Amino acid sequence: MKTLAPIGMILAACAVSSAAVRATDLSPDLGRAAHQLAETTCANCHGVSGRSTSPTFPNLAAQTVPYLQAQLHAFRDQTRGDPDALSYMWGMASQLSDATIEAISTYYAAQAPSRAKTGDAKLMARGKQIFEEGVTSQGIPACATCHGPQARGNNIFPRLAGQHADYLVKQALVIQSALRAAPIMHDVIKDLSKDQMRAVATYLESLSP
Repeated sequence: MKTLAPIGMILAACAVSSAAVRATDLSPDLGRAAHQLAETTCANCHGVSGRSTSPTFPNLAAQTVPYLQAQLHAFRDQTRGDPDALSYMWGMASQLSDATIEAISTYYAAQAPSRAKTGDAKLMARGKQIFEEGVTSQGIPACATCHGPQARGNNIFPRLAGQHADYLVKQALVIQSALRAAPIMHDVIKDLSKDQMRAVATYLESLSP
């Protein structure tokens, strides 16, 4: 359970900083510009108000502001290097200013989340157990430790509730293989099997708003 120590340290840091993390008071013009960008450009892949209809593209609605900001900065700076990031988001984010990144993140965080999608009952039950309890025999801590008991996210840890299962599995695999840099998650899921990933992802997709 060596991974629990660094996770605990990060959670403590988040707790200390969470009071300082808030949506900046955006100007009306910037807020309107972010809304227009989201609904005319981002919606082509991420759906209306960030509720994606394709598992290739993640739901952004109700995601945490700090996580969205971090990912958009990583896309813009080309430090998030998984194949889909390179193919889709490096170019899309290349011209975003810091203010626009904050505004678009604030916009998506305020949107109603996607509807849950129910999957195989046995698979969801297995995923729920892993999410809530971890896998002691493999030294894997509970996912809820970072992502919250309802998987609604916690500061820099993203909302997973209602996310496409196929997208979650794909991202878990690219993190596990280090194609996407996410040191904490890599340590947590490095020994997680693809079947276990699928179970957890199926459970997460089934969570209601």
